[in-house]
Amino acid sequence: MASFLSSRQRNALRMAARFVAPYRWRVVGALLALLFTAGITLSMGQGIRLLVDQGLATQSEAALRHSILLFFLLVLALAIGTFTRFYLVSWIGERFVADIRKRVFDHLIELHPGFYEHNRASEIQSRLTADTTLLQTVIGSSLSMALRNGIMLVGGILLLFVTNPKLTGIVLLALPLVLAPILVFGRRVRRLSRQSQDRIADVGSYVGETLGQIKTVQAYNHQAQDRLRFAHRVEGAFEAARRRITQRAWLITLVIVLVLGAVGAMLWVGGSDVIAGRISPGDLAAFVFYSLIVGAAFGAISEVIGELQSAAGAAERIAELLQARNEIFGPLEGRVALPARVSGRLELEAVRFAYPARPDLPALDGVSLAVRPGETLALVGPSGAGKSTVFELLLRFFDPQEGVIRVEGTDIRQLEPADLRRSFALVSQNPGLFYGRIEDNIRYGRPGATDAEVEAAARAAHAHEFISRLPEGYRTHLGEGGLGLSGGQRQRLAIARALLVDAPVLLLDEATSALDAESEHLIQQALPALMSGRTTLVIAHRLATVQNADRIAVMERGRVVAVGRHAELVVSSPLYARLAELQFGRRPEGELESSPE
Repeated sequence: MASFLSSRQRNALRMAARFVAPYRWRVVGALLALLFTAGITLSMGQGIRLLVDQGLATQSEAALRHSILLFFLLVLALAIGTFTRFYLVSWIGERFVADIRKRVFDHLIELHPGFYEHNRASEIQSRLTADTTLLQTVIGSSLSMALRNGIMLVGGILLLFVTNPKLTGIVLLALPLVLAPILVFGRRVRRLSRQSQDRIADVGSYVGETLGQIKTVQAYNHQAQDRLRFAHRVEGAFEAARRRITQRAWLITLVIVLVLGAVGAMLWVGGSDVIAGRISPGDLAAFVFYSLIVGAAFGAISEVIGELQSAAGAAERIAELLQARNEIFGPLEGRVALPARVSGRLELEAVRFAYPARPDLPALDGVSLAVRPGETLALVGPSGAGKSTVFELLLRFFDPQEGVIRVEGTDIRQLEPADLRRSFALVSQNPGLFYGRIEDNIRYGRPGATDAEVEAAARAAHAHEFISRLPEGYRTHLGEGGLGLSGGQRQRLAIARALLVDAPVLLLDEATSALDAESEHLIQQALPALMSGRTTLVIAHRLATVQNADRIAVMERGRVVAVGRHAELVVSSPLYARLAELQFGRRPEGELESSPE
């Protein structure tokens, strides 16, 4: 069998085996129940032989009653065995899917952000839902059917030999003719099943992306183009499914024709033997019963094999996720633990970094910065200068290709990522809010915070007033991504969440960019108190928000081109002076006439 499977498929099978292994005793119970029900079904052929030869042929009512009573006892035993088998197999299927979903999700949320530059989240979601559901169907139903019919096939053929070897030879002549299309079409179905799952993932991915940006879609009247694009993806999924269905249909048709053709030939020979007195009518009836079982088993296996091939494709896709390597991990040796609360001393030394998707375009090119404990350092510069990249490297979402980043004098690669990140609180330019209650979003970094602490953080971020006006206050449910709130309201909730964490280092990435003038004024008044006792790094395009920073680092094209206070930089940095002129509407005294380029 291994010769028919690729290495990826063997890996997928091993993965499935690992997830089923903890429930081996339930698997054993299901297999015993399956063997029991298969044995009962096969024994019914002997009951039919007795019924014909001893009940009907002898014209004995007592023999008929005994035969019928035996038949009903077999039916009762079959019912009990079937209940046990169905319950255990279905339980294993559901448990398998629950475990694999948890395992995949646990793995995904630990993967470094660079992984998601090359893999769409919506496609991953499809794998985690649609593919695992397919596996559940196969393990909880189709696999059981395949095993059951496999046992029936083997047992039926053995009983055919016992009943009449001559007639069995006719049936066996058809076996190579049946196996050939199964092997040929099976490979095609397996390949097409993988393609079909990929096209279905494309459909789900496009739906998630479009509906997630529904306001943009409607604002630009893009519905017609999206309908066409979605229809194209749906038709692609249909075409892939059509090719797969065509192969399965040919497979099933050939099996039915060949198997039932062999049964027809066997009936002709067997009927001739009954007429000639060489076998009894009961033997022929039993032989027909077993032939039908063998034929039905072949038909069922040929039908189920398509589902098994689809499951193999789904298992491959899930195994790919589990095999994805996390490039950000703790040290194997020389691990260092940070103190319970760090002072906030940060250092970047000759840091060079390019994003994996753009390896030839450095985001940081030899950046060196030292941040003192409790200091407020602002990062300014044009878009694409590398400001947000500094934050991503401090949080160790990525590792630099060259240079060292230190926290409390320790290279962050010697720290566990979780130990490093607990020292930071991040307010990003596009605040990440989640579907659920407002209070849960504020508590995101401190799930155990009290209601009073949540409210205090909201008040400090000037969010309490608008929260109080909402229908259910802090228990108001937000839409996905904070849908239903203004940009300024979402940003104030993100600031409240960062404050509640009370981390020693505060990272503000354009934290006031979405605020109106009044809200920004309130936040600016509150910032000195919020930053007290914390090291704060602020990214800002509006220089008015960082004029009072302890120091300002001016960045351009991935480099730090100047560091100083506002008044100093207006004179000494042509780039900063130009930015100041553009924003304040006048050329500060002492600015150079030349372009900052």
